Amino acid sequence: MSGGGNRTIHWLRNLLCGALIGAGAILPGVSGGVLAVVFDIYRPFMELLTHPRQALPKYWKWLPPLGLGWCVGFMGFAKGISAAIDFSGTVTTWLFIGLIVGTVPALFREAGKEGRSAASWVSLLLCAGGVFAGLFYVSRIARFSAEPSFWWYNFCGVLWGMGIVIPGMTSSSVMMALDLYQPVLEGLANLDFLVLSASLPGLVLTVALLARLVSWCFRRWYSVAFHGIFGIVLASTLVIVPTSYRGAGEMVLSALCCAGGFFLAFFLARLDQRINVDG
Repeated sequence: MSGGGNRTIHWLRNLLCGALIGAGAILPGVSGGVLAVVFDIYRPFMELLTHPRQALPKYWKWLPPLGLGWCVGFMGFAKGISAAIDFSGTVTTWLFIGLIVGTVPALFREAGKEGRSAASWVSLLLCAGGVFAGLFYVSRIARFSAEPSFWWYNFCGVLWGMGIVIPGMTSSSVMMALDLYQPVLEGLANLDFLVLSASLPGLVLTVALLARLVSWCFRRWYSVAFHGIFGIVLASTLVIVPTSYRGAGEMVLSALCCAGGFFLAFFLARLDQRINVDG
């Protein structure tokens, strides 16, 4: 394939990945950071945040499609995802589970790229256990209800920023536990000025402040940190598996959507391999 064809495929691939990551940031139980990891976008993104002068010449071509896709997924899909969740949150969640599961083998290989020590396996187990316990507590035990306001919307932006920089941080689940998810989602769908002016600055500031700390951990303890992320991916996926269904039809549709998400992730991985070989 020609270089121009590869560039077009790569641009479209990054646009789609950006849209999925943006949508994942607002889907309950799904981490946009996890999707960035499994689509192999997380490390370049962190390099751009922490060392922009060195990283920008390497990755500047990624920014337009990823940024546009993220905005479409995060803002444009808010109303669509809200409608999909109203139709069946179970089916929508299974679609994203399929996306994550489809990239687990590649993620596991990436985690072991620099070897696997005893500390790596301990990191995997501790992170998986801690995230699972934390999400279980937020979703099943905590019962605090927040009154929507400017500062609570700002807090939601902080949660979204943490979900981008810290893979496995499922910000939407926390918002649901605090009864903030629906007001924020409706505000995004309707482009409400109060929601946008409060949440977006919190998101940007959190990403900027946490990026260097997370990147430093990767530089010093790559295998330990990446196995920890792998554990977070497993735990955050396991904890969102739906356990109740409205009937056989919803179960069949869930299975189809999960398979569709799996093959979409597989297709994106094959695109990367094709671009790397041809390029």
